[in-house]
Amino acid sequence: MDTLVKTIEDLSLNAWPSHQIQIYDGWLLRFSYFYTHRTNCVEQIGVSEIPLKEKMQYTEEVYRKWGTPCIFKISPLLDPSFDSFLEARGYVREHINYNMVLDFPENMQLDTMLHSEKSLHLEVSRFIPSSWIEGLFALKGTTNVMHRQIVPSMYRAIPKETVCVSVHDGKRIIGTGLGILDREYVGVYAIHVHPDYRRHGLARSIVSTILMRGKEMGARHAYLQVVEGNTPAIHLYESLGFHYLYTDSFRVRRGIMQTARDPDVPQ
Repeated sequence: MDTLVKTIEDLSLNAWPSHQIQIYDGWLLRFSYFYTHRTNCVEQIGVSEIPLKEKMQYTEEVYRKWGTPCIFKISPLLDPSFDSFLEARGYVREHINYNMVLDFPENMQLDTMLHSEKSLHLEVSRFIPSSWIEGLFALKGTTNVMHRQIVPSMYRAIPKETVCVSVHDGKRIIGTGLGILDREYVGVYAIHVHPDYRRHGLARSIVSTILMRGKEMGARHAYLQVVEGNTPAIHLYESLGFHYLYTDSFRVRRGIMQTARDPDVPQ
């Protein structure tokens, strides 16, 4: 299991670049003006030699200067004692994600058609158009000026092939999805549907399209992260064949700043 967890962790790190990154003694310090937890956290990617107390002081000071909370990603790959250390230091657990995976059946067939209103139209692109990013901002209510400036460059910095899906109602984008190809996997990201169009099968059509296009492009497996407690989404992914692999979460220093959501995680 640890090998597969390590693979999924590597793939998701590749899939979602941060605005700025520092490498510090086996730690990856990621910064994106607190857009999401994942793009503003410390991830451990190598062996450490500097004493932990010294590393913590340095890291917390870096994030203080950046003006965002110091966040650590916690996965099964870390020594459990580190999570306990953070808890004792005043870090609270936030934003728990279920990581789910899917092995494509040999004759995988999924329904990618829209079955709600005839006025809806699904579009697929191999690149990420500006209109798609603006549609995602509208769906998520993103108004932060800095986020609107840096996030487009973060999406365009994804170093892998993509499958970009959008659903239009003739006037606006009312659904989004993004597939990111890496090795033999397609990662499923940014699944969002306008509240007025939920429970009409749009999310299923978007995810199915990503999976089928990913398979056509050489993928044999898929993965995604979904926020704990999002039961409708979990049921959707299970119905498509995904199964639970592991949980990750984030530790955030209490009282520094309000928490952020992860709008790139499937909803």
